[in-house]
Amino acid sequence: MTPQHTLRTAVSLSGIGLHGGRTVQLRVEPAPAGSGIVFRRTDLGIPASTRVHPGKIVDTRLSTVLELSEQARVSTIEHLMSALAGCDIDNAVVSLDGPEVPVMDGSSTAFVAAFKRAGVRAQRAPRRFLRIRQAVMVRDGDKWARLAPAPGRRFDLQIDFDHPAVRNMPARAHFDLDGDDYARLLAPCRTFGFLSDLEKMRAAGLALGGSLDNAVVLDASGVVNAEGLRRPDELVRHKLLDAIGDLYVLGLPILGAFSGYKSGHALNNRLLRQLLATPQAWEISEREPALARVAA
Repeated sequence: MTPQHTLRTAVSLSGIGLHGGRTVQLRVEPAPAGSGIVFRRTDLGIPASTRVHPGKIVDTRLSTVLELSEQARVSTIEHLMSALAGCDIDNAVVSLDGPEVPVMDGSSTAFVAAFKRAGVRAQRAPRRFLRIRQAVMVRDGDKWARLAPAPGRRFDLQIDFDHPAVRNMPARAHFDLDGDDYARLLAPCRTFGFLSDLEKMRAAGLALGGSLDNAVVLDASGVVNAEGLRRPDELVRHKLLDAIGDLYVLGLPILGAFSGYKSGHALNNRLLRQLLATPQAWEISEREPALARVAA
């Protein structure tokens, strides 16, 4: 059986929130076996914490927002959750002195690097997986997301943006969370946006901290960032990174195959809620998936 894992020591990072534009201090600490991923706010003067759960996601406009209490939320948790999943960290306490996880460079690389510096240690409890027994699917127009039985943790996603700068870029990507190198192949892929949408987003109170330092920006002719893309399929791979983080809000790794077409935070969360509402579609298992590995 695969053991649960947590960090060996705490890690601290600081950065700007992508949508709120505030500087936030983030600390991720080891946690006991069975405690899961817990978020807490330290800036409110009142206790505010919760363990991640699909039912605690209260907003999915361009990010995943977790409700801690009636008075407290934490937004843009998806990149950090993806890094925790990619590093096989089951138990951790995430403390913030603000309302949003720092965006860092728009990818998960800073979180993965911090976890590797701290180290990951095994705990004296078996890791629990949610195994998919029958397919579950949700749709929104032509968009869809699906979970189906599979022996490991597999992800397949296709994007489709009606934008001249994206039409010739790779639109589909695959990732095997058990066999592929998350730190090298997925973590560096940055969030992205379109220059034509920026004014509307900021009027809605979004992307206030966005810049060329933490996002890939595209105009009608291509990538605005001077350094260009980190890899030709960076955009679709970032959407895979997001999906891994969104699904890890379940609190357990999923043994099954995720696939999606134009799926984003909203559909990913709807898929988890539909899964939990279909008890015959899943079971809890302690069986080790093939090719399981833990970040060094």
